Amino acid sequence: MEIKTVAVIGAGTMGAGIAQVCAQSGWKTNLFDAYPEGLEKGMKGIDAFWDKGIARGKTTAEQKTEWSSNLHEFTDMKLAVENVDMVIEAVPEIMKLKCSIFESFGHMTKDDCILGTNTSSLSIAKIAEASGKPAQVIGMHFFNPVPIMKLLELVKHENCSELTISAAQIAGEKMGKTTILVNDVPGFATSRLGVVLGNEAIRMLADGVASAKDIDTAMVLGYKHPMGPLALTDLVGLDVRRDILLNLKQSFDDESYTPHPLLEKLVSEGRLGKKSGKGIYDWSSGSAEETELPK
Repeated sequence: MEIKTVAVIGAGTMGAGIAQVCAQSGWKTNLFDAYPEGLEKGMKGIDAFWDKGIARGKTTAEQKTEWSSNLHEFTDMKLAVENVDMVIEAVPEIMKLKCSIFESFGHMTKDDCILGTNTSSLSIAKIAEASGKPAQVIGMHFFNPVPIMKLLELVKHENCSELTISAAQIAGEKMGKTTILVNDVPGFATSRLGVVLGNEAIRMLADGVASAKDIDTAMVLGYKHPMGPLALTDLVGLDVRRDILLNLKQSFDDESYTPHPLLEKLVSEGRLGKKSGKGIYDWSSGSAEETELPK
């Protein structure tokens, strides 16, 4: 099926980024958030990203005008999703919340609407079951920042139709993403690898192996990673990384996925990474600066 209209549910960092890319792809894009202040913040973030692109000479004012005309704000989810070809949910990683939203999608969306969930670790099959339309549900795991990161991890469950997979792959290509297709196992491919590397880097930091910057530099220059595992953990969110580890620990009954105590302590102190201004690094200046860590 051809995608012409899209709804994105949740205007946080990921949702706003997904909506931005959808609008840039030429689709009519409805961005919904349950909280007006969240919706306003998301829209302002998209606008600021476009303005920065113009200032750097990477995009034009004419492009911004065209993209802006594709983007529409909604505070009523039913109105946002009822006539679209694809819905992408991007709310917090809470299974009960996602299942509740997908149950609503089952009643609100068109019969042939593709239903995507931007979860990084939760069971796609369970979310799909809640919708009542499991064949049309697929995991669509984007990466932060969405407009820049080229990967889109598509996650299929056993009841996902080939039509849904094909439509998601075509949509990903239209968004300028390279898609990979993985099975619905805890942590998928990317999260499972990423959190293990990040957790071990935190263990090394706590053990005094090296400074945060030196550990990150080792992976950037030694292994050609675009960003070190500690800076990436700050970018993703320490709470998000911690929750993925706990989900993997429970799913596999494997203690090796236990979050390191330093990670737990940082989360408990509200040091969640870039989004809170401080995590492993201090981001208050706009870039990652070394900072004292809790004992």
